[in-house]
Amino acid sequence: MSLGYALVNLAGLAALLLWGVRMVRTGLERAFGTRLRLLMGRALRSRWSSFLVGILITALLQSSTATALMATSFVAKKVVGLIPALAVMLGANVGTTLIVQLLSFPVFAAGPAAILAGWILFRSRNTTAHDLVRVFVGLGLILLALHQMVQLADTYAQSEGLREVIQIASRQSLLEALCSAAFAWAAHSSAAAILLVASFAAKGVVSLPAAFALTLGANLGAALNPVFEGTTGRDPAFRRLPIGNLLNRLVGVLGGLLLLPEIATWMEAWEPNPARAVADFHTFLNLALALLFFPWLPAYGQLLIAWLPERKEGEDLRQPLYLDPGALGTPAVALGCAAREALRLADLLKTMLEKFRDVFLKGDRQNFSPIQRTADAIDKLHQAIRSYLSVLDRDIMNEAERTRLQDILFFCSSLEQAAGFAEKDLLGLAAQRIHKNLVLPAEGQRELSALMERILSNLRKASSLFFSPDLETARSLALEKESFRSLQATASAAHFERLRANPGDHDPAGVLHAKVVGQLKRINGQVVASAAYSILEREGELLPSRLRSVTDGDSPKE
Repeated sequence: MSLGYALVNLAGLAALLLWGVRMVRTGLERAFGTRLRLLMGRALRSRWSSFLVGILITALLQSSTATALMATSFVAKKVVGLIPALAVMLGANVGTTLIVQLLSFPVFAAGPAAILAGWILFRSRNTTAHDLVRVFVGLGLILLALHQMVQLADTYAQSEGLREVIQIASRQSLLEALCSAAFAWAAHSSAAAILLVASFAAKGVVSLPAAFALTLGANLGAALNPVFEGTTGRDPAFRRLPIGNLLNRLVGVLGGLLLLPEIATWMEAWEPNPARAVADFHTFLNLALALLFFPWLPAYGQLLIAWLPERKEGEDLRQPLYLDPGALGTPAVALGCAAREALRLADLLKTMLEKFRDVFLKGDRQNFSPIQRTADAIDKLHQAIRSYLSVLDRDIMNEAERTRLQDILFFCSSLEQAAGFAEKDLLGLAAQRIHKNLVLPAEGQRELSALMERILSNLRKASSLFFSPDLETARSLALEKESFRSLQATASAAHFERLRANPGDHDPAGVLHAKVVGQLKRINGQVVASAAYSILEREGELLPSRLRSVTDGDSPKE
């Protein structure tokens, strides 16, 4: 068999293996993703519980990368500290060895049975059962791919070209480790790379020391994904966890390469079966690293904090801080990132409205430019959030996640429109007031100040409601829209009465006051709608139209 043909076959089987791993992971995320996140969130309180939950979640998801992204998201939101998150990653590194341990045994005959189980579940009408179809079919694909790899290993061993490539690489353990790290990084899975190495070792295509060097590299490669794909351009503090995990594995690689001859001799005596020896070495390596780092996690965490300090003020407001590209493969984590970025829009709108209050009531021209820059930042962040969410694969999202995605989009769109009203209309009215030197009466100033404070209060309620949906709070917030409508009618009536009392006075200050109240009503409407309407609509408390149906009452008057 030619080298090119052998490599194409190998690449195809590796792709099938990776596809199976992805199906198992996404199936479990869809079926139990919310429960797994809740489990992680509750467990991240102590080092020991964090370590154990890292093992459990990674063993289920078959991906330490997915666990790393969830843990990084919790750290970024400051839900948990860095130390428990580092303990989670030590557990995740151990958890990823369990699937390798299981599949290193001759369980390949279960592949067709797993696919059959998936087909049976597919005929069920239960949503969870449909999600588990991916799990069983993915497991079947993994077993079939591994079975084919073992069968073809004998054929590959006869390829002189492949033997030459392996012999060249085997002369340098560091080169083997780097090649394996590149494969694991590209595959987003150390388990897939190590299973491939184990199948080669079982048929003698690679020697045991070479297999161990490849295993070391695979451990390192899987830790690269969260670092290079999930933290680019962000607050350096968000890199602490993935970089801490990468350094952990780097220590294991360097130590393993230095002791490789002694380890190979000892493991060969421990386990004569090369495939089992690779799996055992993988487990022992990650257990040793956990034992080495676990007692020193507080000091290690402080070192990472000192090395990667939190970014201070002065960053570009237009740059997203929480839209982690590495989380896009895990919709629950990606939605959390987008929601955190959406709350930044609310913070920016709050700043913008506070500056407008100073501009209008105090005539402070210096805030014109900051208001315009903030509005531009809101527009850019809104576009970034929409682009980020558009990449999510809706096929691996459950119904709750799809609903959350729509809520985030609506929240951001409403706040962006509110910012647009403030910039284009309110700022123009403020400029008109300063240019014409119009002076509002003290009562009018107090009224506008109270309205602004009320909008800011509603914005705080909307942000809270967006993060923690509550029907009663949604009802209360929706009533604020009616209150502003009444206030606008009162302001218009008062202006009309002043005109009647003084027919020759056009009352330009009163006209300006009425216009400002109208614009504030529009802004408040967007703030209220941003978080309250989606909740009320799902509960059936939001009418699709304000028009009364003809069949429900009197006929409309001509």
